[in-house]
Amino acid sequence: MDDEPLEDFAAALNEKRAGFNQMIGLRFVRATREEVVAELTVEPSLHQPYGLVHGGVYASMAETVASVGAALHAMAEGRNTVGLDNSTSFLRATREGTLTARATPLATGRRTHVWEVDIRDDQARLVAKSRVRLLCIEGDAPLAGERVTMKQGELKPQG
Repeated sequence: MDDEPLEDFAAALNEKRAGFNQMIGLRFVRATREEVVAELTVEPSLHQPYGLVHGGVYASMAETVASVGAALHAMAEGRNTVGLDNSTSFLRATREGTLTARATPLATGRRTHVWEVDIRDDQARLVAKSRVRLLCIEGDAPLAGERVTMKQGELKPQG
């Protein structure tokens, strides 16, 4: 699998974007098994009371890009992933501009994945750093009482 070209699923993910990711304006730039990059434009709705980007935005971006990367690995094996923990450190305050999150795998085991995420502002300054751990589960395992329906075949890589 390492010799195969890495398929990029960013366009497919943007096309299927809904719910929370759509609400905060998260857009995927690149989505492969080895790197996931997404960005969002800071809007006032993402601020905390002091006018700074809310810490939950950084944690959410990290959780999303790490989860997508782990899912691309797992779906290739007919499996799914769910988050176990997310540790996000806030390093620099941001009020406006574009935030870019880049996730790369630290460990991609059979049962768990650990992904590292850097979030940078539009001047390439590191504003937050995260480590996200995910559990790999069987593809037919229920999540919150429901079956997950998205399979890798439903996502088409950019061409």
